[in-house]
Amino acid sequence: MDIIPTRIAGLFEIRLKVHSDERGRFKRHFCERSFAEAGLMTQVRQVNHSITLGRGSLRGLHYQLPPHAEDKLVSCTYGRAFDVAVDLRRGSPTYLQWAAVELTEEVAFHIPKGCAHGFQALAEETHLVYLHSEFYNADAERGVRHDDPAIAIQWPLPPANLSARDLSFSPLDHDFEGLTL
Repeated sequence: MDIIPTRIAGLFEIRLKVHSDERGRFKRHFCERSFAEAGLMTQVRQVNHSITLGRGSLRGLHYQLPPHAEDKLVSCTYGRAFDVAVDLRRGSPTYLQWAAVELTEEVAFHIPKGCAHGFQALAEETHLVYLHSEFYNADAERGVRHDDPAIAIQWPLPPANLSARDLSFSPLDHDFEGLTL
C-alpha cells in the first residue's frame, strides 16, 4: 500500500494494491507495521460497515468529542464515494479546511482525531467499511452541517437522502473555537 499525505496533517490517502486473477481480487486494508511506520492508527477498537443506497445520498458530517475522539480508516468495498474530512482541531493551520478523496476498491482514507467525516455515494449502492481507534460513544457524538458556508464543501452531486439527524446539525457558530485533543 502507498500512504500519501494530504494538505491536512494526519489525513492520508491510502492507495491499496489490488491483486487480481481468474478467481477474483485480493487486497490488504490494514497493516499495523505500515501504519505504525507512517504514524497512523494501529489500534482498532471497532469496525463498522455502511450500505448506502442512491447516487448522491450523503451521510455526515460526524465526529466524537474528546476523550472519545477517534481515528478512522475508511475504505470502499463496493461502489464509489466522495469521502470528506473537515479539520476541526483548534490551532491547526488547516482549521475548518476540508479535503476529499474518491473512495474505490483501490483507495482508502485515514482520518485523524479532531476531523469531522462525511461522504456522498457516487453509485446507486455503496458499501464502506470503517476501522475506528475508539469505541462509539453516543453522548460524545456531534455533527456539522454538510452545507455549512464556513466550510463550503463542493459536493460533486446535489446532496440527497440525508437523515433527519444529519439535517438537524447546525452550521458552526462564531463561538466554535475548535476541538482541543
